[in-house]
Amino acid sequence: MLLNWTVMILYNYFCAMFVGPGYVPLGWTPEKSQDCMYLQYCKVCQSYKAPRSHHCRKCNRCVMKMDHHCPWINNCCGYQNHASFTLFLLLAPLGCIHASFIFVMTMYTQLYNRISFGWSSVKIDMSAAKRDPRPIIPFGLSAFAASLFALGLALGTTIAVGMLFIIQMKVILTNKTSIESWIEEKAKDRIQYYQTGETFIFPYDMGSKWKNFKQVFTWSGIPEGDGLDWPVRDGCHQYSLTIEQLKQKADKRVRSVRYRAVEDYSGVCCPVTKGVKTFFTTPCTEEPRIALSKGDLILATRGLKHWMYGEKILDSAADGGIRERGWFPRKCVEKCQYDSETDQPVDGEKKNR
Repeated sequence: MLLNWTVMILYNYFCAMFVGPGYVPLGWTPEKSQDCMYLQYCKVCQSYKAPRSHHCRKCNRCVMKMDHHCPWINNCCGYQNHASFTLFLLLAPLGCIHASFIFVMTMYTQLYNRISFGWSSVKIDMSAAKRDPRPIIPFGLSAFAASLFALGLALGTTIAVGMLFIIQMKVILTNKTSIESWIEEKAKDRIQYYQTGETFIFPYDMGSKWKNFKQVFTWSGIPEGDGLDWPVRDGCHQYSLTIEQLKQKADKRVRSVRYRAVEDYSGVCCPVTKGVKTFFTTPCTEEPRIALSKGDLILATRGLKHWMYGEKILDSAADGGIRERGWFPRKCVEKCQYDSETDQPVDGEKKNR
């Protein structure tokens, strides 16, 4: 049984790793040229982003139905390997539960045979069993310590990977990805903030958990469709999600604020020279840091108390489509004084947009 768990876990793990998520073909454009107005253009891949696809900075490609980039498989979880990745998240905790049961029963049996109960104390002799004959496999103090350590690893893996499995199943049963769940939350915030009165309906939820489940898991192991065109629920447009993304991108530009660097920053994760609070409050994220030189212009889109996230405004347009985005210390920049042409809209103007 343990060999069975091992084979299935490794099979799905390597499938998720080597099969990959599937990438949008380089230079891809929709069949109808007028549909390009509903899509975002990727300067790196020199193609339009197909519905449900996103550009991964680690893979440097646009990934079809991207859920997230997983460092444990050194690849993205997406259209082609979503089922294998989820099965790995299911089988790994089940195998660890089985192993934990074996570890617990082994230690219980061995300790029970080595415990001596006296009137005033309880003694444990790990040198030999008291009641049963000598075991086939010697179980001494070192074996007990190794079993206890392995039990801790098995239980930790069960809890950590099991929680990831639950998160994945929640998004699969609604036919979403982790990124699309975030887009849906931002859509609700945008509608509430601007009070537009519109209603955003996620277009890929088939209305049935079983139908959503079959979008990922199939008997053949090959997901349905080609990863570019997706079935949508009644009353929704094929590009409903991409249109909402364009609206959020425009809103992001409206809310962004321009800053100028007043100090140099090397781009290290935990800068020592920028203050103790900046050092200990560095963002716990895989997102990069950007190096700053005095005088650089940055368009900040979000921030924390001591850190900000934004994109560096490059002087030259011939940058090959590369965008420098990331976190930087707040104390290294100051807000620009805008003139009448570039002044940011006030809150009243934002809500009327």
